[in-house]
Amino acid sequence: MSGEGMNQGKHIPGPGVTALLKHARLSLLVSLIVLTAGAWGLTLYQALTMSASAGMIDSGSQPSAAMDGMDMGGTADPGFSIVGAVAFIVVWTVMMAAMMLPAAAPMILTFAQAQARRGRAVFIPTWVFIAGYLLVWLVAGLLVYPVVQWGPELASRSNVRGFADWAPFALAGTLIIAGLYQFTPLKRLCLRHCRSPLAFVALHWREGRAGALWMGVRHGLYCLGCCWALFGILGAAGVMNLAWMLLLTLLVFAEKVLPLGQRLSTIIGLALVAGGVAVVAGTLPMSWMAA
Repeated sequence: MSGEGMNQGKHIPGPGVTALLKHARLSLLVSLIVLTAGAWGLTLYQALTMSASAGMIDSGSQPSAAMDGMDMGGTADPGFSIVGAVAFIVVWTVMMAAMMLPAAAPMILTFAQAQARRGRAVFIPTWVFIAGYLLVWLVAGLLVYPVVQWGPELASRSNVRGFADWAPFALAGTLIIAGLYQFTPLKRLCLRHCRSPLAFVALHWREGRAGALWMGVRHGLYCLGCCWALFGILGAAGVMNLAWMLLLTLLVFAEKVLPLGQRLSTIIGLALVAGGVAVVAGTLPMSWMAA
């Protein structure tokens, strides 16, 4: 259903609908907070477990069998495997939920509000919307996995340069690309959709659970188009790099939710380009950017 059709179906909510709307918003907000906190808890546990395992290896201790072959994506077996891919996708999706749900909360609550105002069930369709949103990031993880799994291995086999030589250039290049992407029309388009929940709901409304899933996927695609370059930094700095995860979460939230987010997006782009140039020039230590 189009935005025009949705507007034709709206009515002024009565006291009962208003109470339902308040209850639904509060329930969803609490649920989102719990889900986000749980996702961050699992992500932190995974990252700290990997850090402890790396410390054991560096100190000469023998890690447990469960940690053998642990790569930066959190998979348990070196090289491609179904088990490794599934493990990575689970870790990746949980990480994306932790990082993206705070910025997606206004859109989710707006969707729930639209459901309630139309006299529809709220809770299940809204979670279907969230599932569609996370489905996009799950599919993105399928594309990221080969890069994370085989990229370092291919680079280490290269006879042109060693890791210590090319790693700063890889990180610097990623920072510069992410910074320049902030100024592209596609970034601006996707950011506008992410910052305008009411306009998105009006333009892309669909009825039913299938419609909720479709809307969640569509919003997820706009979100991916807005943030893919920023998250590309994790590929260069380390997928489970906690410092970058926290920083990117704050940046994504700020540019999507805060009133001056569009201006902040420009500042972020300039800062990333400057950081990449500083890494290449050697004025910004690689250890500080990728630790």
